[in-house]
Amino acid sequence: MTAAQTNASKDQSLRIAGGKVGVLLLHGLCGTPAEMRFVAMGLARAGYTVHTPQLAGHGAENNGRWQDWYLSARQALNEIRKECDTVIVGGLCMGAILGLHLAARNPGKVQGVSLFSPTLWINGWAMPRSMRLFKLVRSRWLANFFSFPDAASLGIKCPRVRSFVKTALETEGDYGRAGVPGTMVLEHRRMVDAAMKLLHRVKQPTLILHSQEDDYAALNNAEYLKGEVAGQV
Repeated sequence: MTAAQTNASKDQSLRIAGGKVGVLLLHGLCGTPAEMRFVAMGLARAGYTVHTPQLAGHGAENNGRWQDWYLSARQALNEIRKECDTVIVGGLCMGAILGLHLAARNPGKVQGVSLFSPTLWINGWAMPRSMRLFKLVRSRWLANFFSFPDAASLGIKCPRVRSFVKTALETEGDYGRAGVPGTMVLEHRRMVDAAMKLLHRVKQPTLILHSQEDDYAALNNAEYLKGEVAGQV
C-alpha cells in the first residue's frame, strides 16, 4: 500500500491505493483533506482504496462558487473509478452535501453514501447570532461584509481526535481555518438549495453519522435527510 500526496499549488489531496472498493472522502467548508485523514487512514488499513481530494476554491483561497466545488468533486469521482469497481462517497459537513450531489447525478458511478455530520443548515449550538441574520443575505456583494470565526473545538468533541486533526492542519501551513467568509456560507446555502431538489434521486444505501452535540450543525440535519433520501438509510 502506497500513499501519494500532491503538493502543487498547496494541494493537500491524499490518495491511498488499496482494493477494488474505493472510498471518496470530501472535506468540509473552508477545510482541507487533513480533516478526513484520520478516517482515511483507518479505511486504508481495512484494505480500501481512499481518495481525499482538495476541493476547488478551498485551502489558501476559500472562494469561488459551489459549482466549482462540485466539478472538482466529480473529477475526483472519475479518478477513483479508474481504480475501483465499487465507490462509496463520503463527506464531512459541506462535503456530505457534495456527496449527495454526486450520488444523485452519477448513479452508475456511486454505489454507496456515507455522510458525516451533513450540514443542510448551519445551526449548531456554537454558531453566532449573526448567522441567523445572514439568512437574509442574498448577494455575494453583501456577503463580503460577513465572516464567521471557527469554533475552538473544530467541531470535534473527542480531545484525542481533535488534537490529531489540529496538528495535521497546523503542519500544512495555510490551511484556511482563520474563519469562514460570508461568500462561502452563501455559496454553501445555494449548494444546499440545489441538493434539496435531488434527494429523491439518491437511491444508494446511505449511512448517516451525526454528533448529538454538533457545534456546527444540529441533529435535525441528519433527521431530515433520513426521511428524504430515496435509498435505505
